[in-house]
Amino acid sequence: MASWRRADSLQHSSKGRFSLLLLDLEEYFFEQHIAQYISRAGDATERSISGSLKICSKSLIFEPDKIEEPILKIALRDCSKIEVEDDLFRNSLHKRFSVVCNQVYLIKEQNIVAPYKLQRGGGHFFFQLENSRKVDDVVQTILQLQRASRLEKLGDQTAMITAILQSRLARASFDKNSFQSVCEISNMECEAEMITPLVSNPGHVCITDKYLYFQPLNGYPKPVVHISLADIRRIYKRRHMLMPLGLEVYCTENDLCSDIYLKFYNPKDRDGVYYYIAAYLENHMTEHTADSYMLQWQMGQISNYQYLLHLNNLADRSCNDLSQYPVFPWIIADYTSSLLDLTIPETFRDLRKPIGALNKDRLERLQKRYHEMPEPKFIYGSHYSSPGYVLFYLVRVAPEHMLCIQNGKFDHADRMFNSIAETWKNCLDGVTDFKELIPEFYGSDGSFLLNSLNLDLGKRQGGKLVDDVEIPPWAAGVDDFLQKNREALESQYVSDHLHEWIDLIFGCKQRGSEAVAANNVFHPVTYEGEIDLKGIEDPDQKIAMLTQILEFGQTPKQLFTKPHPKRIFSKSRSFSRSSSQNLSTVESVSPSEDSFEDLTEESKTIAWSNITKFQIESRHKIHKEAITDIAVSSNGSSVFTTSQDSTLKMFCTSQKSLQRSVSFSNMALSSCVLLPGDTTVMCSSWDNNVYFYSIAFGRRQDTLMGHDDAVSQIYWCNNKLFTASWDSTVKVWSCVPTDVCGTKRNNFKLLAELEHDAGVNTISVSSDGSLLASGTKEGVVSIWDIADSCVLHQLPCHNGTVHDIALSPDVRHVLSAGEDGCLKIIDVQTGMLISSLSSGERQRCFCWNGQTVLSGNDTGELLVWDLIGGRILERMTGHADAVTCMWMNQSCNTIITGSADRQILLWKLQY
Repeated sequence: MASWRRADSLQHSSKGRFSLLLLDLEEYFFEQHIAQYISRAGDATERSISGSLKICSKSLIFEPDKIEEPILKIALRDCSKIEVEDDLFRNSLHKRFSVVCNQVYLIKEQNIVAPYKLQRGGGHFFFQLENSRKVDDVVQTILQLQRASRLEKLGDQTAMITAILQSRLARASFDKNSFQSVCEISNMECEAEMITPLVSNPGHVCITDKYLYFQPLNGYPKPVVHISLADIRRIYKRRHMLMPLGLEVYCTENDLCSDIYLKFYNPKDRDGVYYYIAAYLENHMTEHTADSYMLQWQMGQISNYQYLLHLNNLADRSCNDLSQYPVFPWIIADYTSSLLDLTIPETFRDLRKPIGALNKDRLERLQKRYHEMPEPKFIYGSHYSSPGYVLFYLVRVAPEHMLCIQNGKFDHADRMFNSIAETWKNCLDGVTDFKELIPEFYGSDGSFLLNSLNLDLGKRQGGKLVDDVEIPPWAAGVDDFLQKNREALESQYVSDHLHEWIDLIFGCKQRGSEAVAANNVFHPVTYEGEIDLKGIEDPDQKIAMLTQILEFGQTPKQLFTKPHPKRIFSKSRSFSRSSSQNLSTVESVSPSEDSFEDLTEESKTIAWSNITKFQIESRHKIHKEAITDIAVSSNGSSVFTTSQDSTLKMFCTSQKSLQRSVSFSNMALSSCVLLPGDTTVMCSSWDNNVYFYSIAFGRRQDTLMGHDDAVSQIYWCNNKLFTASWDSTVKVWSCVPTDVCGTKRNNFKLLAELEHDAGVNTISVSSDGSLLASGTKEGVVSIWDIADSCVLHQLPCHNGTVHDIALSPDVRHVLSAGEDGCLKIIDVQTGMLISSLSSGERQRCFCWNGQTVLSGNDTGELLVWDLIGGRILERMTGHADAVTCMWMNQSCNTIITGSADRQILLWKLQY
């Protein structure tokens, strides 16, 4: 709860008892004055109480200095007379005014947070300002606000109050004396409101080259709020009140709560401030998208908790906006056992289904109603997240929020959050209860489950007082309950199924036919874009519709339109949490000393972790034109290269000399592959052929004339030859190495022909030969099932030619590099494009291990990319022209690069 409290801490930072939560929803606090409230007893004796008078858009609030005295709240609509006192006081130093009203609220008597007391009947209140010269102006302001409050139509009231607010903002401006440094340069100033839960505080925003400032119009709770741009880690544009006006700023990577949430009066101002912050951050850190977070989650770099937190942020969910509070799933389904067993599926909720579909009998009744309903149809009449549900969970730590939203009252005792087990049962059986959880259930602060403030929350039927929340038998206390919840969230079962719940809340099953099939259809007004507020001309109707939407709940912004891929666990990863928002990933990899495979994998891991430490060992100019491909013998002694000069070269690494030069035709050779045994090398050519060269006999051994246009790349796997061509096909041939290496000519049998819509420029085949990825000249990436010769996924990924493509070692992802300078990552299982990174320059070739990429660009550099972090780690200068091809050995500590500068470079890893 500490993180949630931080979002609301500003409005409680003053020493007094006053809080903006004492205002009505959508009410503004304009100004305050040191004053005295003068009460008159029945015998006409007067008693003076010192304090401060708050002038608000719909009420007057008097806060006494003595905490035993109650705060007075007088609604302006309930006032029958507001006037400056008669001539007796007009020229006095103690000028005062009176307010006559029919009821008044008494709040926080003895400084105890409790339901407001309503004192009905006629009341005559006298107020005396410390600065008596302001009395006339203050009364005029109050009368003006009273006229607005007493207008018959709510739309007219809102319009008049808005006009008064805008007039006040226009008459003031940001005070530059508040700058932290005299050298700061102001980039932009505008008007906005600072948003905290249920509260809007108007003021002025100023952004300089060093700080973001907000200066409240009323000077409450402090004269200015400032945030250093250097401290900002994340920014999000927000949809506030269904309009693109919000901006939220975070100075931490994983905290639930932001440092400031601003609502602007027009999108132009919001986008302007966003631009200045984003421009600053662009030079300091990488912006993360849903796709980049998905990749981090898939690879085990972030926890389930962190991933859900980031998805909520990206989907417009904010702890500052109770109508769009972060939503987390119910995970555990067992709240009655004495022991919690996280190793069996029965312990867990079915994450494939929304809450409303978990009870079969209830779902059948809801479906029957749905089918009988006229359009627009919906299955659930209430939502899984709303302000009421959030405060249902948080009332013990946010009682003033509950009082604010419920007109000064707590909910009925039997409807309060009394028991975890009862709440879960009601979510399963209740006619209108389909709520999910909030992130606090997976945090580290259990105070929201305890009545530490000793609040009087009423008595339940049977006379039992509402106190602490009853926790399940398997939890020793609230801390143990949260700990087990966290363990459940990070369990193997949830990791295997969380993507199914994400599909329901943030993904492809949120809307449309998929939502209908998943029994996941809510009222139309909850979905983004379903209601056009600009198209509603009647202001009363517009406000009524907006109120309905905000109170009912809002479905998150849809982040994914295709099925979300499953999580990938490479070996074993465990998460340790020092706090609910600060997770660190610990890999538990302990290879056996006698396991060569494990040792090889460990050496690869070590090599890739030091990938920026490659250094050039030697350079060799061996061709007359650009080098197109590289193949190396198993012992590393011989390097074979093809070139656009139409020759195949054989280079000896030990003697650093050229051994052979062979020409098969007068057209460019595009690629080469060494067959097992290192006795035969295959070369593809722009003359439509594949040539087989016998190293032992030193001659061309065979020719495969298989295509109608240039053969762009060849691949060898499991006795099959794969040939890609600009004739828009990839062909699969049977080819036995012992036969190819013999002296007789071969009959190559065509096994499959994979048709494309454009010339195929590059291919990659999985190690077991079951999948093939291809990239075309028109930027399309395809993933093929080789056994069935069918395309599984096809995506237009790049603008222009796909230069290189490769499946990850675990065959979970495909990486492609295009003419547009981008690297694209596709999930093999779903065909979803999950990440796109740009360097602004063309990448012609690459090697990768699934997380890190070593690529070659058009200027001759090698670039090291961190795919998880979405950034370039290092640039290593190498060639004088474009790097066109790259080879890496099995241990990943040696690479050879070929270039348009006609050279090959031998690189070694220097630990």
